[in-house]
Amino acid sequence: MSTNPVVGQIGVVKRNIARAEESAVRRLSEFGVATVHEAMGRTGLMKNYMRPIYDGAHVCGTAVTVLLHPGDNWMLHVAAEQIRPGDIVVATVTADCTDGFFGDLLATSFRARGAVGLVIEGGCRDIFDLTAMKFPVFSRAVSAKGTIKATVGSVNVPIVCAGALVNPGDVVIGDDDGVVVVPASVVHETADRAAARVANEEEKRRKLASGVLGLDMYNMREALAEAGLTYVDD
Repeated sequence: MSTNPVVGQIGVVKRNIARAEESAVRRLSEFGVATVHEAMGRTGLMKNYMRPIYDGAHVCGTAVTVLLHPGDNWMLHVAAEQIRPGDIVVATVTADCTDGFFGDLLATSFRARGAVGLVIEGGCRDIFDLTAMKFPVFSRAVSAKGTIKATVGSVNVPIVCAGALVNPGDVVIGDDDGVVVVPASVVHETADRAAARVANEEEKRRKLASGVLGLDMYNMREALAEAGLTYVDD
């Protein structure tokens, strides 16, 4: 059974989508996935099998969504036409499939259109070339197995990718920690909360570096005693 329920229609390409504001995307690009995830109340995170194909990859952009069928990458070619500068293509499959849907040729096409990366709950291939290109790809698997072009899916419809709902125009951020989705309606609020969280963590980092224990900084001792923790000096 598929782990990705179909949310949008089949056989539809929506040409005009409302993308998150560019200023908010720029602000969110300054933060890591873990920070943004926490800033949204620990929501929006894709499953942890979605990994970057090379270490240090980072991407932040507005989602062009793609619904694929197993073993068929036709709709990725269709999606290329809908890419605008700053977009990240987010693709899911109607049933589990880890075939190599994406490689360096599609990456070349996507980049020419202004795409900043790809997130795909499927497989990708040509890892050496994609890494040399520094084209960020976050995928479920790496596979040399090719695909066909025979079945119509959709572009720019709501999808579920690796357990996270993605609407066209949402902000998607990926780094070594994983992938998180920020709904377009809360991008500014999330950026504010992320900035506040970073400032708070920097203050905590300074205290910890000076030798202060987390036990004291977080006032844990009383709660630990109430939970039954005892210290024995024997």
